[in-house]
Amino acid sequence: MYTATAILIVIASILLTLVVLVQNSKGGGLAANFATGNNTFGVRQTADFLEKATWTLAIAILVLCLLGTTFISTGRNKKNSDLEQRIEQTQQPTGLPQFPAEGSAPEPVTPVE
Repeated sequence: MYTATAILIVIASILLTLVVLVQNSKGGGLAANFATGNNTFGVRQTADFLEKATWTLAIAILVLCLLGTTFISTGRNKKNSDLEQRIEQTQQPTGLPQFPAEGSAPEPVTPVE
């Protein structure tokens, strides 16, 4: 389910990017190519539609991100992975220096003359 949510987030992000690029900015933007004259939609209806689409997609991405976090497994309910089990079962090799335990003070070093 997490994968489906992630795919929907990517699709909504791409659509949001395209809608923002199509909007008419102060300099004309890409919407200037589509808004030549008042063909099917009026200029104002097009701007309203693009603004509503921007807000809808932004809210959809936010909701999908929050929904996606519910599907991420935290690992509390699942068994440890095979690799984690092998790491826990391995014994420390002999012959390596042992580090002092936490909270124990190191032994004082006496200077050699």
